[in-house]
Amino acid sequence: MTEPSAQSNRPSRRTRQGDAIRHAVLASDNFRSAQDIHAELRASGDAVGLTTVYRHLALLTEEGELDALQTAEGELVYRRCRSNRHHHHVVCRVCGRGTEVELPDLERWAEATAAELGYSDVTHTVEIFGVCADCR
Repeated sequence: MTEPSAQSNRPSRRTRQGDAIRHAVLASDNFRSAQDIHAELRASGDAVGLTTVYRHLALLTEEGELDALQTAEGELVYRRCRSNRHHHHVVCRVCGRGTEVELPDLERWAEATAAELGYSDVTHTVEIFGVCADCR
């Protein structure tokens, strides 16, 4: 059960602003920051606050509609999730294009390494950043 205080920060119903944020993210194949999404919405005439954008992005990520990852600079970026399976991303540092990849060898290595050290219930996050062929 979710704590009441945590729920108070989440949108509880569909709103025009929430629909606009969802549409803006789902319309792009690239990872984008909340600030980028906010700027796009404002430029198109949607009066939506940056806090509202962050709140809806967090909700959509929690619901599994979006992938969120942290860039090397520490910024969270978002993109529609194409897979409901555990996966990783190879992301262009220039344009933000991301490709989902499954890395079974990495999964086996993480589990084996953790088990050797006495750990169980292992989770991990791995993202690979580079420059895509189009941006080179």
